[in-house]
Amino acid sequence: MKFGEKVRYAREERLMSQSEMAAAIPMNQSNYSKIERGLQEPSLTQFKRIVQILELDANFLLGITDQQEDEPLSFSEQRRLAKLQGK
Repeated sequence: MKFGEKVRYAREERLMSQSEMAAAIPMNQSNYSKIERGLQEPSLTQFKRIVQILELDANFLLGITDQQEDEPLSFSEQRRLAKLQGK
């Protein structure tokens, strides 16, 4: 999976729109969309914000490792588990 795909997947798991994500970084939505589509690389500052906002492992995002360190449950998995536990 490529950088932009990982970012898009993590953003969607958190039920965030591209506009919300771009505002949180901050950057404009058009340029953020280019990052997800692999047409533009984020600046170092933008990269740090993406890692912080989406709670991703930077090494995983950069392709240095194959999976996140101590990979947390996705939000959809957390909701499913909470339902099973009656929460």
